[in-house]
Amino acid sequence: MNPSLKVGDFVVTPENIFAVLAEKQMIAPLAREIIIDQAIASIPCSQEEIATAERQFFQQIGINPQDKQQIKTWLEKNFLTREQLTERILRPIRLEKFKEQTWGQQVESYYLKRKSQLDRVVYSLIRTKNPGLAQELYFRLCEGEEDFARLARQYSQGPEAETGGLIGPVELSVPHPDLVQKLVTAQPGKILPPTRIADWIVILRLERYISVPLDDNLRRKLLDELFDQWLNEQIRTVVQFNLPGFQVVV
Repeated sequence: MNPSLKVGDFVVTPENIFAVLAEKQMIAPLAREIIIDQAIASIPCSQEEIATAERQFFQQIGINPQDKQQIKTWLEKNFLTREQLTERILRPIRLEKFKEQTWGQQVESYYLKRKSQLDRVVYSLIRTKNPGLAQELYFRLCEGEEDFARLARQYSQGPEAETGGLIGPVELSVPHPDLVQKLVTAQPGKILPPTRIADWIVILRLERYISVPLDDNLRRKLLDELFDQWLNEQIRTVVQFNLPGFQVVV
């Protein structure tokens, strides 16, 4: 008898499982998990790590780690063996070790490469589609007649009007590239002349430039980025289909 899964009136069988996975957009996530499992399979964990991870897991799901019957009931309900559960519990630990072993020595150089995008800025902005109005507002600001925030609330045509034109802190990867080019060369507090950015005429003032240090949180983020780049490449290059008769109809 072939294995199957029945959900209501629907039965998943070896014959239709690929079509089901494709329809539910689960092929890429499944491939991702298999690739990770293969990559971390040889990563060791100490007995202390295993004991701590299992204790924390059982506490999180409200089970006494010493109650074997509770554990057995939970395993049966979730269709897992004890060995499979241990692998599941240790998976995050092995994955973090894999990231560190594979890319730990590259983080600093990757940080320097990405720093121009990771640094953050706080800036004020007035945007309009009226060049004449932009020029008038710029002169009024330069002559000290008006407050930037008040003019932004009154005239700016974007959501920044609600904050008096103030935006940030935001990473330099967020604003429009042409706007970023202006901000990275600007002096804090100096109002920049009206300039066209995409469909808008904008008046800018850099409030603060924030250089982001390579702390523990950022290091973890960059490790995750390197891992995700590797994983996406793996999915693109190592996943193969062998499905005689299967055709994609456009």
